[in-house]
Amino acid sequence: MGQITLEKVTKKFGDVEVIPPLDLTIEDGEFTVFVGPSGCGKSTLLRLIAGLEDVTSGKMMIDGQDATDVAPAKRGLAMVFQSYALYPHMTVRKNIAFPLRMARIDQAEQKRRIDQAAAALNLTDYLDRRPGQLSGGQRQRVAIGRAIVREPSAFLFDEPLSNLDAALRVGMRLEISEMHKRLATTMVYVTHDQVEAMTMADKIVVLRAGYIEQVGSPLELYHTPRNLFVAGFIGSPKMNIFSGPEAQKHSAETVGIRPEHIDVSRTEGTWTGRVGVAEHLGSDTFIHVHDTGLTDMMTVRISGDIEVSHGDIIHLNPRQDQFHRFDAQGLRIA
Repeated sequence: MGQITLEKVTKKFGDVEVIPPLDLTIEDGEFTVFVGPSGCGKSTLLRLIAGLEDVTSGKMMIDGQDATDVAPAKRGLAMVFQSYALYPHMTVRKNIAFPLRMARIDQAEQKRRIDQAAAALNLTDYLDRRPGQLSGGQRQRVAIGRAIVREPSAFLFDEPLSNLDAALRVGMRLEISEMHKRLATTMVYVTHDQVEAMTMADKIVVLRAGYIEQVGSPLELYHTPRNLFVAGFIGSPKMNIFSGPEAQKHSAETVGIRPEHIDVSRTEGTWTGRVGVAEHLGSDTFIHVHDTGLTDMMTVRISGDIEVSHGDIIHLNPRQDQFHRFDAQGLRIA
């Protein structure tokens, strides 16, 4: 079991309230991602769940039991940090075994858990090596293995991939997602990278200044953002957002449309603009279009087969059923 419930939880550092009263339930077996800009409170919230920070007020429940004042080691949770925090003089086997030795688990059970975790993480052939002989991705897998052997009710990940290069990040994203499917254990994952959030999560919690802006599946947040903040934060490239007369045509204060929902023509269109930078990614091209009269720059996503050059004049045709409308308070209009 691994249900985690926060009831009116707050956190203050001195007189500064970094987490206003917050309610959230993370269901057993769910992969929940906390995402938001730097300073939004996502790591603080994770540390409150782990017990590494004390709750100022409110209640923390784990599997229906009050865990607000329970020591971190007794919460049945395992945390994986951004830094690997491995012992350089110990082998991979001993690093993974460390929490089991501290818990005085017998040798036979230790071996079973270590072998099982190593097999799941493709570390079997590296058990007798030391961390200095491993790549960054392998070291992170060792840190995850050290968490797995504890057989926790939930895993807590605090930006675990931040120290890896781009290729390793993609690979580790897949490995952690596969591990979640195999273990069917609750996972709570903090990242500032919304691409990580979109590709890994069952449920995303979007935070800003300690407040929850929206909770939902990746596609719910992508297709029906509840406000302008979520609309601008979720999606890569970002949604095009503008106001003025064009927004009034849609009976809204502000409207948005995603780059893939704008078609490009050489002959005619609703809007006209000049091609700036074109980012060629192979299957797709992202065109940054200027001088549309709507906003400083619009981003359009087109097929990589379409040829465009800097300075070209192009016409843009937004798909009328794909506009997102927002009122004067920045809230979604149904």
